[in-house]
Amino acid sequence: MSEFKAFSKIPRLNREVVVTEKLDGTNACVVISDDLATVNAQSRTRIITPEADNFGFAGWVKRNADELRKLGPGFHFGEWWGVGIQRGYGLTERRFSLFNASRWADERPACCHVVPVLVRGIGFDCVYQALAGLQLHGSCAAPGFMKPEGIVAFHTQGNLMFKVTLEKDDERKGQS
Repeated sequence: MSEFKAFSKIPRLNREVVVTEKLDGTNACVVISDDLATVNAQSRTRIITPEADNFGFAGWVKRNADELRKLGPGFHFGEWWGVGIQRGYGLTERRFSLFNASRWADERPACCHVVPVLVRGIGFDCVYQALAGLQLHGSCAAPGFMKPEGIVAFHTQGNLMFKVTLEKDDERKGQS
């Protein structure tokens, strides 16, 4: 065996971490073709349509297709959340919140929200700061809702995401 295989570089732990609120809804994605002609929807595990929907997300995408084209070509992942989905957050409507908070912080389609950035910091100490803030003050995405799910920490140099939930974080999903 004479083939060379390099060992990949190891990212440094003490680099920027962006901590966002983890919303308790259902994973969703707006898919826009390169020519902007088609706007479709998918869940975490399948393509969805208004006829075979996931909590009405595909219908919402169809109704908002013209505005959603402003996202540009590609896969735009986020959380579909609100009334009737998981925690509900005391809302009377459903919302789509994009996950890429850095990209969509300032300018986005009017029909879209963005997951709130709780903390930006170096290393993982900021994770505990964000969790404490959620426990004390409740959801930033739905002010006044005191049972937020948790956080997602994005390590920028490692290009990795980690989640921490405020309840049952030591259990696998579906276990209890």
